[in-house]
Amino acid sequence: MLKSLEIAKQHLIVFTRYPEPGKTKTRLIPTLGDVGAANLQRQMTEHTIFQVQELQKTTDISWEVRFAGGNLQLMQDWLGTDSVYQSQGEGDLGDRMARSLVHAFQSGATQVVIIGIDCPGVNPQILTQAFEKLNTYDLVLGPAIDGGYYLVGLCRLIPELFANINWGTSQVLQQTVEIADKLKISLTYLPALADVDLPEDLPIWEQTLNREIG
Repeated sequence: MLKSLEIAKQHLIVFTRYPEPGKTKTRLIPTLGDVGAANLQRQMTEHTIFQVQELQKTTDISWEVRFAGGNLQLMQDWLGTDSVYQSQGEGDLGDRMARSLVHAFQSGATQVVIIGIDCPGVNPQILTQAFEKLNTYDLVLGPAIDGGYYLVGLCRLIPELFANINWGTSQVLQQTVEIADKLKISLTYLPALADVDLPEDLPIWEQTLNREIG
């Protein structure tokens, strides 16, 4: 049975992909191989969800997983039946994020934060900051060092922020900020963090694992 989602005022959405070999973390396949890249996707998703669950111990949030690839059964077999899963659906990343925001705000959320799983530095403190900043600002962004963003938070739907963006490039953050400026949206930032997308990024993930084991 599909677990239904009771959305709290503060709602968090995790975007990930089912870790099917050859279909995920493709830029790391030359280094890690198909299975190795899929395993990294699996581990980074589980790491991110653990951070969300830690946040949930101290903060009254609801959360869901928006997935690409796979299907509901595969997601439940992987991450358990206690979580809420929704397909990301069609379209580019902007279309899929905007769709998830529409659903959350229509369901009663007043602050919505979206994160991916590529940034191992995301932790309960960062997520707490994001929600706190939405008490004062319309838009909060977590800049990724590669020019994208690892987190976006809003207290109302602003679809323009997700249109005409060159997703997957180093222009994403800059283009988003320019749109916010044009619309006179109040904006604040979280600390800049590094994504793990390329072979040279792998030490960032290793350092994260070493800190947690240590």
